[in-house]
Amino acid sequence: MKKLLLYPVIVMLTVEAAAQKWTKEYEFVNEVFCGLSLVEKNGKQGYVNKDGKVIIPLTFDEGMNFSEDRAAVRKEGKWGFIDTAGKEITKIQYTEVYSFSEGKAVVAVGESFGFIDTAGALVIPMRFSNARSFGSGLAPVCNNNFQWGFIDPKGKLVISYQYAFADRFRDGMAKVMKSGKWMYIDSTGKLVKEGD
Repeated sequence: MKKLLLYPVIVMLTVEAAAQKWTKEYEFVNEVFCGLSLVEKNGKQGYVNKDGKVIIPLTFDEGMNFSEDRAAVRKEGKWGFIDTAGKEITKIQYTEVYSFSEGKAVVAVGESFGFIDTAGALVIPMRFSNARSFGSGLAPVCNNNFQWGFIDPKGKLVISYQYAFADRFRDGMAKVMKSGKWMYIDSTGKLVKEGD
């Protein structure tokens, strides 16, 4: 009876040890997102599956975790996006990017920010001086006067430019700063609570 109980424990420990063995080949191994884990070796990054098999070669200077089956990758100071097979979704051309959220990703060229869709098409023009990811159907964007407001997925301003800073919506609330005070608003712009 005791032998039967020990066998599953031994198998589990053997599998766990084998799973951890391949991670020692890399200087950095991140969690698995969308079936792939970001790894680094000799200053280059790429992606492996949960068994340690290289799926996307380590050719990038930097990479982000996959989100919505897309990952941002950097080469020679510029960013682009790839899919889980390593296929280029956008050219490596952006100076700044955020991961995909709600079907869109923030991208920037120089000081101009806009949004692309998962096919890599620019769907909200680069007319903002800063932007953050979508959450609860809204994204914080900053105008040329350094005021923040929120747009909908079509790029329409739905909460006016009035904040010194605005973060993305999480759990139905967004953290904003107005008149030197931190507060949280709902998706209509109504104050939910004050304070950090």
